[in-house]
This record gives sequence, structure tokens and C-alpha cells, in this order.
Amino acid sequence: MILFLLAQAAVQAVPAPTVTPPASAPAGAAAPAAPAGEGVTRYDPSFFAAYGPANAQEMINRLPGFTLDAGSSVRGYEGAAGNVLIDGQRPATKTDTLDQLLYRMPASSIDHIDVIRGGAPGIDMQGKTVIANVVRKAGGAFHGLLAAQSTSLADGREYWAARAEGSGKLGPGTWEGGLLVGEGQDGGLGDGGVSTRDPSQKILSLGHIHAQGEGQTFTLNGAAEEPLWGGRIRLNARVNTGPYDSNESDTFTTPTLLTTREHQDDNAFQTEFGARYTHALGGRTRLETVLLRQDKTEHYADRFLAPGDTQLFHQDTTTAETIARAVVTFQQSSKVSWELGAEGADNTFSNRIRFSDNGAAIPLPAANVDVEEKRGELFGKVVWQLTPTLTAEGGVREEGSNIASSGDVVQEKTLYYTKPRALFTWSPDENTQVRLRFERSVGQLDFNSFVASTSFSAGVVTVGNPKLVPEQDLISEIAFERRFWGRGSAVITLRHTEISQAVDRAPIFGAGTGVFDAPANIGDGTKDEESLNLTVPLDRLGVKGGRFLANSTWRQSQVIDPTTHQPREISGLHPVDWDLHFTQDLPVRHMDWGVDLYGQQRERYYRFNVIETRKYESQLDPFIEWKPRPDLQWRFEVDNAVHRSFKRFDDNFAGPRNISTLALIQARAQQPSRVFSIRVRKLFGV
Repeated sequence: MILFLLAQAAVQAVPAPTVTPPASAPAGAAAPAAPAGEGVTRYDPSFFAAYGPANAQEMINRLPGFTLDAGSSVRGYEGAAGNVLIDGQRPATKTDTLDQLLYRMPASSIDHIDVIRGGAPGIDMQGKTVIANVVRKAGGAFHGLLAAQSTSLADGREYWAARAEGSGKLGPGTWEGGLLVGEGQDGGLGDGGVSTRDPSQKILSLGHIHAQGEGQTFTLNGAAEEPLWGGRIRLNARVNTGPYDSNESDTFTTPTLLTTREHQDDNAFQTEFGARYTHALGGRTRLETVLLRQDKTEHYADRFLAPGDTQLFHQDTTTAETIARAVVTFQQSSKVSWELGAEGADNTFSNRIRFSDNGAAIPLPAANVDVEEKRGELFGKVVWQLTPTLTAEGGVREEGSNIASSGDVVQEKTLYYTKPRALFTWSPDENTQVRLRFERSVGQLDFNSFVASTSFSAGVVTVGNPKLVPEQDLISEIAFERRFWGRGSAVITLRHTEISQAVDRAPIFGAGTGVFDAPANIGDGTKDEESLNLTVPLDRLGVKGGRFLANSTWRQSQVIDPTTHQPREISGLHPVDWDLHFTQDLPVRHMDWGVDLYGQQRERYYRFNVIETRKYESQLDPFIEWKPRPDLQWRFEVDNAVHRSFKRFDDNFAGPRNISTLALIQARAQQPSRVFSIRVRKLFGV
């Protein structure tokens, strides 16, 4: 209905002159700028000159009031979008994240960056209220990068990484490619203590934790873009492998001396191939088609050893996703644009699990499952600049999917969802904007929720639940943005969400094997969020070249607990998130320095017999960058400078929480090591 009303008004009110779509251009050619004004702010290279950025990511990080969203890992293409376009288009990749793509784009190749707030005719907003469009310069001059990093941990471990990137002209088109190899630590593991107490706080056991994890990576990627049949085609490919290994030993001194050990290893191999073809269908219409295929195989093993007890968990998973998408954009005028499209996807998931205790096999619900999802979506959108200060966007997506599983769980279900969206943007002056958004959102099912997982050292075995259906959210949002002092910005956002079929934790009963914790749909709920994004240039306050950034979000949520049938918060949701950043540019010394502070976090999970609470202390990361030449950069950084800790508290009940009393309280506290890193980066073709 929203789309129909806007469409009727647009057709009746606006003539149809010939207008070239503003947001499409071949890679390596200067893309036309987005329409001036209308919620669009242009940032030329001169805006970033004082910072001396080396790549597009560093430029994006300097945009006032803008926070990079690299996209999500959900299935499908539409719902996984981030909030950055490149030459007016979204990259035809999912595994190669936006931050990595931007990192590989030299700053010298960028013509300008447009920040579009609230939408503009001809701009694909990717379902976001604010996006950035990185527009590259015309031509295909060679750009290259060589980088190396050395990392040292306070506990004596050493790691390294190296990267090589290049891009240039390939006949009438362009090419780019890169290689990343290296190794690194698991920043969530460290030494600490573990204890178990009864409800009266009497100590039942005390011990020491020694835990370390590390992984390697090998990533090879490449892309080429060429003219084809009057349009342009871009092909990209990526291969990644990343073996991971961790060890933990817990030595207990009370009540008796004993040691438990856990070893985990995870080996994954992933490939992705993508193609995007764009073609102008006349002066005002453009066709874009995307084909995408990704495959992943993974083997995970978890081994737990204790006196008289050996537990083994093995999991082999194979996933594949094939996506086809086509979108037609019609620029009716400089005030109105339309978009119609379709997307189809085929997803397969195969999982095999073996779990044993002292050699005896223990069956887990949904341990061996094959799942196939066939999903299709039709969508339409219209963007209309109603007045010089008011823009409206209306759209609707109709989704249908069929999910069938075989193996331990044999079932098939067909789901249909209608997803309308309306966005209104009012810009009373060039520095002020108010945005209203109303949307029905349907989450993507995570296939990993269909199968079991373990953490033996924490005493948790979670089973899968193939009967899950997607969570549905009805979102109402208002955002107020005020830009000041040239480079300053303040954004306040209020959001209310009505949730249906909330995905949380619930008990699942196995066939003769007891009851297990699992993800499940637990009914309706609500979520309220208030967020603040603040960018303050400090020159007027006496700190020349200084900049202060603050981000914070407060959340309140409520669902009905499936075990106690009482209201509680949503599992895993942070009540508060905040981070502060200070940077200062010292161009005379060819340096900049800064400090990043990430605030405390708390998350809680409500299992049928356990309430698990995780707390993360604040993290401080200072850094210094030295650029003796425009093509050479050194960076010195300390991560976790204040040696923050991670704490976990498990309130264990004697049985289901609704009928049982608290039996044990287990506490684990770990302190990951400080990390000292040095990186050198050499640019070519700047």
C-alpha cells in the first residue's frame, strides 16, 4: 500500500524529462555525483588532506556522523548489505567484507565520497538510512601496496602477517588482486582463575586457567571488469583457508589436586565466485544482474580430558549458497526513481556430529541433518523528493521459501512474508535532518542453530533445532542529525521493535537422552534502543588537528521465558554499548596519534537450568602513525593496554529453573595478553 500510494502521487505530480541515473559508473571511470543537496553531502579529497589517508577505509573512518557497517553474514544478497557503495554499486561478494575492499583502495584513486542521508532518487540505499558512495577516479593507473606486520604478546608469543595488493588497467577495463598470509592470536583467551561455590558462597573448588588460541590465514582474491555487449561485467573470486587451534588446562587445587584439559581445532576452506553485469536500457533505465556462489567445508573437533572422563566431539559441515539477482532502476526525473527486482537463492547445509563420553556414543538431537532452502523474493521501491526539504521512500518485498531437512529430523515447511518499508527524510536546512523509518523485517535463519555445539570447559552442550522459523520485527525509528563546526556531527536515534517468533533459548528433549539447551522460537517480545553518535572537531577547543568520537547505545528488551513463564530480557543482548575515540593529526611532524576506548559489556543467556552471564571490562588501544613520505607509513599499536579481563558466571540450578533451586555458582575470569604490533605499509602509484 505504501509503495502504491507513493507511486500514484509520483506519476501524477512529476513530468518525465530525460535524466541520466546518478549513481552508476564503470569501475575505474568517474561516477556521476549524487544529486546535490537532497540529503547528499560531498566530501572531496581536500577534506581528508590534513589526515593523509592511505586508503578508502581511512577516509570512510573520517566521515562526520558515519559509522561503517561491513554487512552481515546472513544468507541471501539483499539482507547482507553493508552501508557503503563503490561507484554507486554494491560489490558482488559476501565473504570479502566491505572494510577489506575499502582497505585495498588507495586514497589517491578516490575522486570523492558522497554521504546520502535518508535516500535520494537513483541511489540504492541497501535498506539503510545512511550510506556512503565511494566514487573512484577515471582511468586505470597502477596502484600497489606491500604491508607487513609483526605482533608480540606480553606472554612471549610472536606472530606475523604480510599483504600484497595491486590494481590497474586491463585493456579497456580494470583489474585488481591481493594476497594475505599470516597468523595471529585468539584475543578472547588468557590465563585466570576458576571457582565453584554453593548458594551460601562456600568454596567447593578453586583452580587456575591457562588458555591460548591461535590461527593462520591464507586469502587470495582477484577481480576484473570489462565492457561487454554495451554494458560492463565484473568478475571476482576469493579463496580462503584459516586453520584454528586452542588449548586450555584447568588445574584445581581445592578440594583435591586435579587437572582438566580441552583441545579445540577448526579447519575451514571457503571459496566464492561472483559476477555483476550492468547495462543501460535507454537514457533513464539501468539493468543490474548479480550471480554469486560460495562453498565452505569445515571440520571441528573438541576433546576434553579429566581424571576418569574423556569426552570427544567431532563435527563436519558443508555449506553452499547460489544467488541470482536482477534489478531494473528507472529514473523518471530528477525527483523520482523506481526500482523493481527479483532474487532467488538455493542454500544447502550438511552436518555430521559424533559425541562420546568415555567411549560410549551419546546421541544428540538433530546431530546429523541435511537441509536445503530454496528462497525467492520480489521487490519494488520508489524514491520521491516531495519538496526541496522532504524526501519519501516506499518499498515492499515479498519473500517465499521452502526449507526441507532429512536425516535425524525429517520435515518440510514453506514460509511467506511481506516486508513493507517507508522512510521519510526532512532537511529544514543544510545542517539539520530528521529521519522517520517504519519497516517490517524478517530475520534469516542461521543454519548453525540447526545443529549442536560444545564448550566442555564451561560445561555446556547445546543441541540444534531445525524447527526454527525466522524472527519477525516491526520497527519504528526516528533519527535527528545536526552537523556543526564543518566537521562535527551529532546523531540521536530512537528505535522501538515489536518482535514476533523471537529466537532465544529453550529446553529441547532428546529421545531417551534427557533435556538439552537449544535455540528456539519463544513467542513475542519488545526491544527499545536509544543511540548517540557524536563527532567533535577539537580545533575550536584549542586542540589543533584533534577529533573526538563517541558512540553509545542503550537497550531495553522483554520476552517471556519459556522455562519460568516470567518476563526477562532477550538472551545475548547488551544493555549498553559504548566506545570513545580521540585522534590528533600532526602534519608538521608527519604523524598522527590516538586512543580507542571500548566500554564494558554485559550479556546474559537464559538456559533452562543455567543463567550464564558474561562480562567484558573496558579495553584501551593507543596507537601512533608516522608517515615520513606519502607512500610510506609506520604504525605502532598496543591492544588491550590495560589488560582487561573477561568474566563468566554460571548460576546452575538443580533442574529446570521454574521448579529447582540454585545449586552451584561457577565463576571463570580470564585476562588476554597485551598485544604490541608494528606495521609498515609501502604504496606504489600514489
